[in-house]
Amino acid sequence: SAGQSVVQGDCLMILEAMKMEHSLKASRTGVVAEVLIEQGQQVAAGDALIRLDEEAG
Repeated sequence: SAGQSVVQGDCLMILEAMKMEHSLKASRTGVVAEVLIEQGQQVAAGDALIRLDEEAG
């Protein structure tokens, strides 16, 4: 959720495609600035899902 601190490798969300679940992991340490989709929403390849900002400090 927005405001949550994450470290590289943390699971940000689970995506389901063709009845298989895929973990979306943080590519770097930071803070979730915004979740751009809602649970159950269909997404396409290349869609932005989360905006991750650098951690302050």
